[in-house]
Amino acid sequence: MTETEGRFLVTHAEEESAVLKDIDRGQVHTLGDNPGVEEGDFVEGTVAPEPPMEVTYQLVEIEERRNLTVEHSAEPPTKQERDIAAEQAEGELTTQERAGTGELHVLTVPDDETDEAVEDVLDDEATLVRAARLDVNRVEIRSEPGVVSVRYLP
Repeated sequence: MTETEGRFLVTHAEEESAVLKDIDRGQVHTLGDNPGVEEGDFVEGTVAPEPPMEVTYQLVEIEERRNLTVEHSAEPPTKQERDIAAEQAEGELTTQERAGTGELHVLTVPDDETDEAVEDVLDDEATLVRAARLDVNRVEIRSEPGVVSVRYLP
């Protein structure tokens, strides 16, 4: 096996090991040791299999490393987000580019399922993968009954 350059999300990290998910290819790499990364980190770098068995990997080069955060804001959705939600059917998702860097996602959900939808977005690994792909550092979730906005921010 050979070295692999890529963009990775650290999906699990302990003192002695870590797990990296290649955000472009979906491949998962278990590191034989932890070079100081933390769960939720984005790493652009190179992994290589560890000899002799080549079942674990080592992070041989780090070009970029940053921590990605996902938080539920106490702020309600903006007027723009509420207007988008008002124009879509329940269960629909609208995705818009933000001015500058990032994206905005607006979901309409049943009023009594809003908290559950927020928790789903908070817990979904795909939220961090999307943040990494968009080259942003922070995801902010805002909600009010029936509306969930997911803001991918620099």
